[in-house]
Amino acid sequence: MELAVGLARVRTMMRLLDVPRDLSITALSTLANLERLGPRRLTELAAIEGVTQPAMTQLVSRLEREAMAERLPDPDDGRVVLVAVTQHGRAELARRRAVQAKRLAELLAELPEADRAAIAAALPALERLTDLAYGGEA
Repeated sequence: MELAVGLARVRTMMRLLDVPRDLSITALSTLANLERLGPRRLTELAAIEGVTQPAMTQLVSRLEREAMAERLPDPDDGRVVLVAVTQHGRAELARRRAVQAKRLAELLAELPEADRAAIAAALPALERLTDLAYGGEA
């Protein structure tokens, strides 16, 4: 339980490093998932993000207006549309990640070398944990 609480605090800290806050955490997460997973149906995105389908429809409409996402026909089923991240959406994610990485580097620089080494040593295990969370293998 202590480990879960600690990891939750790290997740919160990483979110705090992301500025500006003009996009919701769900919007950023949706864009990141589209970038990682490729085009997805609205129903699938809603399930991944833990929101209702109407809420996801509104979010995707906003991302479309901001040219960060687009709806595409499903090549396997003409009645279905897929949502994909646009080049502008990818660029926005990259920009935010760069800001986040810079701020994190500044914080890490304030830690003693032993703490930085301990964090670096834990990274492979954290990567495996992340893979498991996304349905992969450890």
